[in-house]
Amino acid sequence: MATTAATTAATTAATTAVEADGAASRAAPGAAPRLRPRRPVQRALFPYLLVAPAVLYLLLITLYPGVYAIYQSFFVVQFTQWFPTGFDNYTLLWDDPDFWAALWNTFVIGGIALTLQAVIALTLAFFAYRDPLIRGWRIIFLMPMLFMPSAVAFLWKLAFSDGRVISDLLMGLGLVSANIDFLGNVWNARLMLIVADVWQWTPFLFIIFVAALQAQDKEIEEAARLDGARWGQIFFNISLPLIRPVIAVAVVLRGIDITTMFAKVFIMTQGTPGGATETISFFIYRMGFRTFDFGYASTAAALMLVFTIVVAQVLLKQFFRSGRV
Repeated sequence: MATTAATTAATTAATTAVEADGAASRAAPGAAPRLRPRRPVQRALFPYLLVAPAVLYLLLITLYPGVYAIYQSFFVVQFTQWFPTGFDNYTLLWDDPDFWAALWNTFVIGGIALTLQAVIALTLAFFAYRDPLIRGWRIIFLMPMLFMPSAVAFLWKLAFSDGRVISDLLMGLGLVSANIDFLGNVWNARLMLIVADVWQWTPFLFIIFVAALQAQDKEIEEAARLDGARWGQIFFNISLPLIRPVIAVAVVLRGIDITTMFAKVFIMTQGTPGGATETISFFIYRMGFRTFDFGYASTAAALMLVFTIVVAQVLLKQFFRSGRV
């Protein structure tokens, strides 16, 4: 009896010691903790939580200014004094010839610049993605895009106006007999803005077009080449139709950005001569920071926001109707 009791006590003590050692080993600092499996809801929400900071940041710097401008457009704002006016600002803006002139200038300058950028970028991309020598030096084509818009504006203002570099070059070639007053002629002043914008932003479209051409199926080109097609025929009949969706998106994005052209106008022309180079962005700046009518400036900004969204949507739907371009 005593022996049995002693044996039972010894067994119990040994079991307790083993459990204590196991608990101590589990609690050891170097032991790997057991991970609890995530619930299905947590697994579904986890990707959204990762991108949430970036989305919130973008909404803060894009959505909030737009909503605030729309709200401010219903007031006459003189610094800290706000007076509600309803739709009066929109009525005045609709009858304002300066607004429509600025809109027309934006369309003319931006349309010509965008067309030239697309044609030049597509031409350069055609040679760059195929020629190994040019392909190795593609980074050179991207250099203008790395400059600040204000630096580009000062550079071309020096070339066209202040330094008369362009005039001296044309006179040296015998193409003109006197200095050209670029700011004294409507189309010469517009030419300054167009050349500066084309020089800076053609690389943006160029790098997109090159990437699209390199991503297309090479077997289609090989098949066409085996059938006797020349490079030009392959490009216009095969490559170009294949990258039309990319071209459409890139041109729309660049077109939206052109509507915000401000630095070049502010530095190079100031809207002269006679408002012929005043874009819609410069018009908004002039209303807000020269006449200090912030409500009226917000009205123009709100209308341009709506106009840009509508035009972009219409163009993209036209290009991508039924999922095809």
